[in-house]
Amino acid sequence: FFLGGSDTVEFPIKFTPKHAGCYHCQILLKSSCDIRVYEIECVVNAEQADAQLEFLTPAYQMVTQEIPISNMSSQDWRFEAVLEGQCFYGPPVINVRVGETAQYPLTFKPVAEC
Repeated sequence: FFLGGSDTVEFPIKFTPKHAGCYHCQILLKSSCDIRVYEIECVVNAEQADAQLEFLTPAYQMVTQEIPISNMSSQDWRFEAVLEGQCFYGPPVINVRVGETAQYPLTFKPVAEC
């Protein structure tokens, strides 16, 4: 596989992942006068889903909701949580190992009726 000048050749690749994750691939192209290795990394994200949580609790009483995070990829995940809004608490970091489901404890602790 050798190209001279500004010629280009399309090299279509079909990729059909079964799960979200990071996939690595090497493509080796050889000709009688050239060898080239291309490394490809494909990152597949799971479908984005909007979610809504509703917390109902008597005034001044806290409630915690466990949010499951499943890692079906081939690499461990490390999440940093950024909580916005008053009265919400949770760990700043959560790790989810390959093939496991971790629970993120989101706590609502109201300081007034709202």
